[in-house]
Amino acid sequence: MTHNDSLEGRIALITGGGGEIGGAIARRFAAAGAAVAVADVRREAADEVAQAIKAAGGRALAITADVSIADDAQQSVAETLAAFEKLTTLVNVAAAVTPDGTVETLTLEDWNNALAVNLTGVFLMCKYAVPEIRKAGGGTIVNIASQLGQIAPAGRAPYSTSKAALIQFTKCLAVDHAKDGIRANSLSPGGVDTARILRRFASREAANRARGPSYLLGRPGRADEIAAGALFLACDDSSFMTGADLLIDGGYLAFKGTMETGRPR
Repeated sequence: MTHNDSLEGRIALITGGGGEIGGAIARRFAAAGAAVAVADVRREAADEVAQAIKAAGGRALAITADVSIADDAQQSVAETLAAFEKLTTLVNVAAAVTPDGTVETLTLEDWNNALAVNLTGVFLMCKYAVPEIRKAGGGTIVNIASQLGQIAPAGRAPYSTSKAALIQFTKCLAVDHAKDGIRANSLSPGGVDTARILRRFASREAANRARGPSYLLGRPGRADEIAAGALFLACDDSSFMTGADLLIDGGYLAFKGTMETGRPR
């Protein structure tokens, strides 16, 4: 049995690369041999990840980019090409923090912001990256969606809708660009233990205690586990996958109950 999880010779552009999931993906890709452009709206966060990769002996570049702005998306691709000469791999991780609410309580700005980053931002990044990946002889696109793109959780309409649309958009990418040697897949994480959860819980420990029983494995996921899935989709181990959604959710969608009761919610 052989494994082709090497990314030697690959050039990866990762949006949201300064976050915990994006950063884990960037570090994992660099460890597998890729040169990595770490793009984030927060330059300090992008710099921190890029410096960590360089300190470990890898090649990395920090880029400041708001993916919802067309010029930023185009410039992030241009900066990657200037530094590394080509682009083979795009990973779209950047996502907006969306408020809870219903159509009655959410504002138009809330709705538009979710779509602008989570969906239009991916469109813009792909718009400028696809021609360069084609020039490189083909490559891969990985779009980070969500388990919530497959269900309708209460009060999460902007986020859930944007992620559901992202899964469909990824299928369209796969169909349109298979002829270009480009594979496009989405990855849908379940709840992941990151600082973002502090918006809803007092601490990460409290979040894990509250959410753990919702998963068959008894806990939320870790950023490194999502990074492992992204690496699989980007490397040749997944060479016969395109237009697919890889669900890494600890059994949440299969179960949708609580481990204390064993009953569906």
